[in-house]
Amino acid sequence: MAEKRKERGTVICNNEISKGIFDMWVSTTEIACMAVPGQFVMLYCEDGSRLLPRPISICEINPDGCAIRLVYRIAGKGTEEFSRLSEGMPLTLLGPLGNGFPKKEGASFIIGGGIGIPPMLELAKQLSGEKQIILGFRDVQFLTEEFLPYGTVYIATEDGSAGTKGNVLDVIQENGLTAERIYACGPMPMLRAVKEYAAGHNMECYVSLEERMACGIGACLGCVCKSKEVDGHTNVKNKRICKEGPVFLAGEVEF
Repeated sequence: MAEKRKERGTVICNNEISKGIFDMWVSTTEIACMAVPGQFVMLYCEDGSRLLPRPISICEINPDGCAIRLVYRIAGKGTEEFSRLSEGMPLTLLGPLGNGFPKKEGASFIIGGGIGIPPMLELAKQLSGEKQIILGFRDVQFLTEEFLPYGTVYIATEDGSAGTKGNVLDVIQENGLTAERIYACGPMPMLRAVKEYAAGHNMECYVSLEERMACGIGACLGCVCKSKEVDGHTNVKNKRICKEGPVFLAGEVEF
């Protein structure tokens, strides 16, 4: 994992791409050159009353342009503040943080659900081999067209307004899809189902877990999850999502 940096970046653009979901490019000095798919950054509010930074997954990386892309949903006052940022405004960020996805050869399912879709875009770009990209939405879609150059894209919507009516596993069943491994990020019920599916089909499965974080560097133990093995840091069956994760081999963690 690359050494993290705290930087004062500059907003390149920041636009609403779906209701409550914003798409922001930020210039950085070093973070873009060190980041890998699946990592995240902590963003700091300018409002002094909001002391804790907010974790945001990295959607895309442009090392040549020294910029990263962050696609995020307004979930509180911090992210609402970020949504008001415009071109040229400063933004303090810490990163890249956490462990990203391992890039392995062979046929893969790349599965994203809801706001867990953005971090799968850079993975889809960098991963080699056959890629079947399955994106799950409740209703309104976003980023779907941007995945098209990198694999075969399938859509699942809960209301049936596009693609398969149902969830991401319904897409696999409906289309008779097969792969050697799974990469997934999304809501916990989706990840539980994907983990169970992978175990039942003897597939390697990597999941990116989302959790509220306070420090983002593993010091506060505010984002632990249960693990199968005893963790060397805490000496209990816990792993820190911000430090040992957010990407885990599915069999290593309980959720």
